[in-house]
Amino acid sequence: MSKPKHLDRMTELHVTSTLDGSSEPSLFHMGGEGKPLIVGLHPWSGDRFNQVDNLLPFAEKLGWSLLLPEFRGPNLRTNPRAAEACGSRLAKQDIIDAVEYVKANYPVDGGNIFIMGVSGGGHMALLMAGYAPTYWRAVASFVPLTSVETWYHEKKDNPVGGSYALDMEACCGGEPSPATYDEYKYRSPLTYAAEIARSETSIWSGVYDPSIPCHHGWDMYEAAHKIDPKAHVFLHMFDGGHEMPLDEAERWFLSRYRPAAGISC
Repeated sequence: MSKPKHLDRMTELHVTSTLDGSSEPSLFHMGGEGKPLIVGLHPWSGDRFNQVDNLLPFAEKLGWSLLLPEFRGPNLRTNPRAAEACGSRLAKQDIIDAVEYVKANYPVDGGNIFIMGVSGGGHMALLMAGYAPTYWRAVASFVPLTSVETWYHEKKDNPVGGSYALDMEACCGGEPSPATYDEYKYRSPLTYAAEIARSETSIWSGVYDPSIPCHHGWDMYEAAHKIDPKAHVFLHMFDGGHEMPLDEAERWFLSRYRPAAGISC
């Protein structure tokens, strides 16, 4: 994997996990003093370096800070810590720990924390909306899977995507079965529909997505609105595939940004 071209504008942080005491890495870029923080989540097969060249220019355009946490690495069977990745409690708490570290050590606007991701990062963004619904000013989830078990069966016999099923087995302790159902459920955003319904979340699903069928976004939207018809969970079915249109994220974040007194956007 080639080195991100913008990596020199980011600082590596090491944050102690409040759950298991391990030292977990993140990348951080300081934007304007007192401005919001964007938390960017890597996709299924990525790590903290994956979104540097994509999200750093996005954050710099806004003048905001950017945090790219590792949260136990890629959701791959080649990851020695696969069981700790893919939405485990450790992975979720790593993100909160990293944000709290940044808030304590850098002059970011702690009242305006935004989180976003694409694909597996969109999946994790929804899990974070469920884990801490009111912690985020807004959540942007692009082309997420919302049921790990459903996606497993959609990928299992697919000659192109079958490797993803093997990754899910590594993360969840085996194929879906009575022994592993709890793990598949724990790592699925649909499990947390009631919590996500309390958050400010927008989901984008590509109608022609060849990797994650667009029904995953609809399923999440429907589940949240069954719990609360007035939930601020929004769904955008766009005419595209497996992608993250950053202009949509920018519009969504700016619509939810609430500057502190005396701070202008």
